[in-house]
Amino acid sequence: MKISFLEEAQYELDQAIEYYDFQSPGLGQQFFQEVLNTLDRIASFPQAWHPISENTRRCQTARFPYGLIYTNLENEILIISVSNLHREPNHWKDR
Repeated sequence: MKISFLEEAQYELDQAIEYYDFQSPGLGQQFFQEVLNTLDRIASFPQAWHPISENTRRCQTARFPYGLIYTNLENEILIISVSNLHREPNHWKDR
């Protein structure tokens, strides 16, 4: 299944990777791998994760306080937000 990111979500992902690399070299790559693992879970079971509205769901990463907010389109998973769940977890709602 195709997975794509809104521009804002891609920016959030890039910023989080940069933040974690600043905290500790290599931690950004670990975060990115965790996001990839989460994307695999979403692609395998798109309806399994927590619904947060009629058309959106959230799947949390296992190791980091982030959730991937997404919508399941006909042949595509669209990532709406890579959201830090400890800071403004609902900032994406206008997207």
